[in-house]
Amino acid sequence: MDLFPYAPRPHQVELVSAIAASARSQSHLAVESGTGTGKTICALAGTLRTAREKGKKVIYLTRTNSQQRQVMLELRNINNLRPVFGIGLQGRQSTCPLIQRDPELRSGSPEELSKLCAERKARSRQGKEGGCRFYDAVLSTDIKDIEHHCRENLPTVEEFVAFCDEKGLCPHELTKDLLPQATVVTAPYAYFFMPFIRHNLLDWMNIPMSDAIVVVDEAHNLPDYAREIRSVSLSSRLLELVRKEVDDYGDIEIAEGISALDLLQQCEKRLQEALDEFLIEDDGLIPPPFLEEGLMSAFKTPSTGLVSMAKSLMAFGEAIREDKRKKGRLPRSYIYSLGGFMQFWLDLDEECYVKLVTGGENPSFEAYCMDPSLACRAVLECHSSVHMSGTLQPLNEYRDSIGLPRSSPMLTLPSPFPPENRQVLFLEDVTTRYEDIVKDEEIITRMEDYTVSLCNVLDRNTVVFFPSYALMDRFIGDGILHRIRRKVHLEKRGMAQNDLMEEVGKFKACEEGAVLFAVMGGRISEGIDFPDRELEAAIVAGIPYPKPTAKQRALLHYYEIKFGRGWEYTVKAPVTRKLLQAIGRLIRTETDVGVAVVLDRRANQFSDRMDVVSSEFVVNDVLNFFVRHGR
Repeated sequence: MDLFPYAPRPHQVELVSAIAASARSQSHLAVESGTGTGKTICALAGTLRTAREKGKKVIYLTRTNSQQRQVMLELRNINNLRPVFGIGLQGRQSTCPLIQRDPELRSGSPEELSKLCAERKARSRQGKEGGCRFYDAVLSTDIKDIEHHCRENLPTVEEFVAFCDEKGLCPHELTKDLLPQATVVTAPYAYFFMPFIRHNLLDWMNIPMSDAIVVVDEAHNLPDYAREIRSVSLSSRLLELVRKEVDDYGDIEIAEGISALDLLQQCEKRLQEALDEFLIEDDGLIPPPFLEEGLMSAFKTPSTGLVSMAKSLMAFGEAIREDKRKKGRLPRSYIYSLGGFMQFWLDLDEECYVKLVTGGENPSFEAYCMDPSLACRAVLECHSSVHMSGTLQPLNEYRDSIGLPRSSPMLTLPSPFPPENRQVLFLEDVTTRYEDIVKDEEIITRMEDYTVSLCNVLDRNTVVFFPSYALMDRFIGDGILHRIRRKVHLEKRGMAQNDLMEEVGKFKACEEGAVLFAVMGGRISEGIDFPDRELEAAIVAGIPYPKPTAKQRALLHYYEIKFGRGWEYTVKAPVTRKLLQAIGRLIRTETDVGVAVVLDRRANQFSDRMDVVSSEFVVNDVLNFFVRHGR
């Protein structure tokens, strides 16, 4: 514990030792460690010892900026014991001064922004017009002065951006220059799990993959994230943008007698046919060769002809991207994206993917990746890895899903906080189970009545967690906001991060107690802390079981075949994690107290993961809980 800057709390010595042993033995540790065990400082203390001894580097991956800030703050405390240099890394959208000043660039993908940045830097180095004044300033700056500042202060990304802004420097480029000197680099998931960006990161750090010790924070998010980045879609909106690009740049022949516009029209036609034939509510399975068979029939060409068309589209699109790049514009081509989609669609591993058509405002063809290990296999090439969360059980599901070796060590540690500080109640006359609501339409009304009664009787901050935006909208549509006699704040669908944080800030600051409507699995239920009296009560308006869409059924079937545990791995495990993440917002320190009320009789099914008590007089039970705790 020579790198541990605090007096250890319960379980912290065990956690640091397990992480250190895993790093020494080059294994991949999966650990569920309850709130209050100090996962961040334990992971740093445990991995840094091996990093120093064996000349390795720690890559600490996070999902949110607040988690990344915490890494840098804990590094400062370690640095007070023994010198250690670490640096935070975020994408160009957050750290490039040009992007902050140009709205068009903010929508750029990492690859597009990288190309644009490379062009601007080349112009700056050659003294040509159209360069980057912030990079110009970097070229004339003494990097040793910047490194000295960072070693002395270990700034968060936000602090370093502000420091560079004052001097007219590019923080993104300076961070890259400093990476080879850093022992710890904290970065978003994308910097490791997206191959293009991972290649750049390792190049900037000047290390092979085998020299990296990877820490995955809030690892319960990783399987869904990994599936998402390996899935692709072709939407009606993208096809509209392709049409506009063809209008702007002209049509081209992509095969004998076949133009890009011809292919576009056939894709639109086939998408409509899929919607008409296979869509059931949200989505529908389509036969794997549905799209390509339609195209081959329309153009009287074999599958190799479609591959050739895709390559022609990508070549034309690349020429458009190059033209935009040279003009200093975002190097984006929708024609290139269509060609890339076709190439991927025709070549994908059908064992790990399911092909779908999705409805809604932007209908799409989608190739959904069911196997997160495809994106996560790079972890196995590292020296070692640590996968941490307060809600990672069942650990064998996580291990199997992302493809860790079956011999990987697994550890579960409880929260050191007093269990009596939290109570979870549930009601037996309500549920969000679809079959029950169909039989008894008053169930939703009773849920609304319970929510109103609890919100109005409690003069303390209360979050109402919904399993979906649809149910939240139902409550609001039924007029619940007019019945609650306190200020109600909303986590809205698609809300900008700044707007969300402003709304959360207002909720936290309300001294007379406010109400916040949020969605389980969203940013509030998983990424924001509410210490002390910022949150004292949570109402869980139903169990967040996944909707039985075609995609969900396909995922369950895939896991049943691969592991023999389809329902446990694709339904029970993620639902449990969402529940525990939401309820876990209540207790963030040893002095916090809070009560959760689950408006669903099925809460009893999760008694193996949390103590739940049936309540007949829920308002009285909640009030008595706070009386017992002198609150």
